[in-house]
Amino acid sequence: MISRAQRILFTVMLIAAVAMAAFLIRLRERAQDRLLVVQDSVPLIEPGGSPLENVSLLIPNDTDGSLLPAQRSLPMPKDESARARVLLETLLESFREPHSTHPIADGTSSGANSLANSSTLGINEVYLMPLPQPKGSTPTPGLMAVVDLSAAFAAAHPSGIEPETLTLLAIIGTLHANIPAVTQVRFLVDGHQVETLAGHADLTRTYLASETEPTGR
Repeated sequence: MISRAQRILFTVMLIAAVAMAAFLIRLRERAQDRLLVVQDSVPLIEPGGSPLENVSLLIPNDTDGSLLPAQRSLPMPKDESARARVLLETLLESFREPHSTHPIADGTSSGANSLANSSTLGINEVYLMPLPQPKGSTPTPGLMAVVDLSAAFAAAHPSGIEPETLTLLAIIGTLHANIPAVTQVRFLVDGHQVETLAGHADLTRTYLASETEPTGR
């Protein structure tokens, strides 16, 4: 027999899960609407090409579990969501370099296809939006990034708590290092909330940028 307390707990958990799913769907819809407005009004790449900027990537090292900063010079668009996507595509592409310290396959049989199709790079889209504000609370400054990873990237990712966690921390840290206003990050896979990246690292929670720091051992 299920006790009354257990039934109440189950009901509360079910309501919380449904509310979070509805919140994420609404968050994604708002971000897509905002992105369409930006795309209609501002070109992501200015005529003559975007200027080169120095950016910092956090590169994972599977040998010692560290995150080390690496500098790159990239042509960066002005729109912040587009900047975030360029940063993360560059980060994930570094995982496929010949001497990568955090190797991840591209999930395709053709390297040329991986360069032509942005989804095989691992990033479908990055949405930036104001932090959710609890009712009646003091407004908190900052942005939430919703990173929509491709299913191909998730399928190709090595399974294990450490490699999966290193990937998430590298993404979060790279975003915050270059766009300091990003203080929270959530993850989707092909537009849907899933439980884990490749069987271990939790993708149902909100990550705080303060949890990531460049480290070395």
